[in-house]
Formats: sequence, structure tokens, C-alpha cells
Amino acid sequence: MTDVQTLTVSPEEAELRLDRWFKRHFPALTHGLLEKWLRTGNVRVDGKRAKSNQRLDAGQSIRVPPLPVGPAPEAAPKPVVVDEKTARMLMDAVLYMDDDVIVLNKPPGLAVQGGTGMADNHLDAMLDALRFDAAERPRLVHRLDKDTSGVLLLGRTASATAKLAASFKSRAARKCYWALVVGLPQHRQGRIDAPLSKLGGKGAEKVAVDEDDGKHAVTYYRVVDNALRRASWLEMEPRTGRTHQLRVHCVLLGMPIMGDGKYGGKEALIEGTGVSRKLHLHARALRLPHPRTKAMLEVVAPLPTHIKASFTFFGFVESDAGAPFEAFDEE
Repeated sequence: MTDVQTLTVSPEEAELRLDRWFKRHFPALTHGLLEKWLRTGNVRVDGKRAKSNQRLDAGQSIRVPPLPVGPAPEAAPKPVVVDEKTARMLMDAVLYMDDDVIVLNKPPGLAVQGGTGMADNHLDAMLDALRFDAAERPRLVHRLDKDTSGVLLLGRTASATAKLAASFKSRAARKCYWALVVGLPQHRQGRIDAPLSKLGGKGAEKVAVDEDDGKHAVTYYRVVDNALRRASWLEMEPRTGRTHQLRVHCVLLGMPIMGDGKYGGKEALIEGTGVSRKLHLHARALRLPHPRTKAMLEVVAPLPTHIKASFTFFGFVESDAGAPFEAFDEE
């Protein structure tokens, strides 16, 4: 056993949850043992009992009980060496950056996090290329599907990341998406309220509407423009953040997103037109309080090449959408 330690929360660790602070400092410590220490009062924050989800302030002292001696934790994975071409692509994707935040325009086809058989071919493994002059590598705040393009938020410090994540959890963050869908909805503007749950079984992740056990999922949408009844341009604002929420909700309207074979099958393709078979879903804009200044930060992401080409094909004009979020401000 080690001796009792008293450690101080650094400025970069402000707003971290207590359990995540322990995970950073003592990666071999099990969650079960930490909870036992908390229940028995062996862990103290500024001399007081604490809970695992307590948010920390810079300068607070944390009492750490004697740690059990056991096998050494596995070595942290080595940083991925990002080739010059990939590093330049990531840096060119930066839409906004300051001391606390980086906002990317994620290209379609780039996975945000790893999965089975993916090795290091995902953004989370490449984040050292976006460190710039910071002492810490940036951290993901949220996710986008691999084939979805657009605004993706990173925190440059642990404190900023925690505050940004809290904005998503409290729904202070607003997200605006554009999608091209096959068909024209019965109503040009509306609200979709359909709970979703993940399907069981092996294979790629997939979700479905589940009225009994699904998680609450709400999306506001409007038709910005349409090409007869063949295709529509939707602006959408999800008020919840469920996996594949927009893709499933569009199918529920009878209008799969173009290129979404996973949920729309053959109906998601418009054959014989030259329109790309890639997914036509783009995270257009993000608005949320800045983690340090609290001023409202809003970032808009330009369209990727394949969606821009489809806009031209159908005669859609980007400026027709107006300002992001404006259509749903009264909802």
C-alpha cells in the first residue's frame, strides 16, 4: 500500500468530475474501489465528503487514500504519427480556434473514433496534429457519424472540454444540419418526436424507433427548397443527441437522406442522375456559450464537394436558407 496523498486540482483540471480526475491521475484504480472510498469518506475534497460526479475547482485539495499495490497499468498507447498530408488536411479543416476551443469542418468519410478493425484511422488517434502550441492534445466534445460532414467541436484543455460537454448535456448547445432527401414531406415544417433504441445483434451499429423502451428523441425540420417531388433540401435541428437520430427520423417521414443505404436502402438513391451516392448529411452550424468568456460562439461549416455538386444539380441556392437556427427560434 502507498501512503495517504493530498493533491491539488490544477487550473487545467477545473470543472472535471471527481471520478474523471481520479482516472487521469490513477488509471489503474477501479471504479468500484473509488466508489467504496467515497461511501466511507476516505476520499475528501477540501476536507469534505464528495461524490463521483462532483465538479472540481482549481486549487481544491483532494485526499487520496493509500493505493493498493498491484500489477502495473498497461502503458498508454503511443501517439500516432500523422503523415504530413493528413496533418495538413486536418489543419485546413479548422474553422475556428482560440486558447480553449477548436472547431473543425470534418470531411465525410473520416471516422471520429475507433472501432473494430479500424486501427488508428480515425480522428481521435490523430489529434496530436491539432495540438499547435498547446501543452495538451485537444479532446473530442461530441461525435459525428463517419459519413456525416460538418462542424465538430474540440476542447483544448480538460477544463474547457468539461464545460463544452456540459453545454451539450444541458442543451445549451444548438446544432443545425442540412440534408438532401429523396421525396417531399407532407408538411413543409414540423416536429418529429419518436423514441429510439439500439438494435441488438452483431454487425454495424443501427437504431430503430421504439415506442416502449426507446430514448426520447426530438427533431425540428423545415423544407428550404425542393425539386418537384423528387428531392428536398431540409434544415433540421435535433433537440436531443441520439445515435443516427436524423437519419432514422427522415426515414420515418418517408424521405430517406440521399446516399443513406443503411436506413433507406435503394430508395435513398436517385439513379441515372449522376448525383453522388455518398451520404448527403452536413452539420451546418453550431451555437453554444464559449467555455471561458460565456459569449455566444457560432460557427458555420461550408458544404463538402459532393453535396455542393448536388445543390447545383437540383438548383438549390445556399443563401435561401437564411441564418442558421432562425427558423426554429420560436419553437
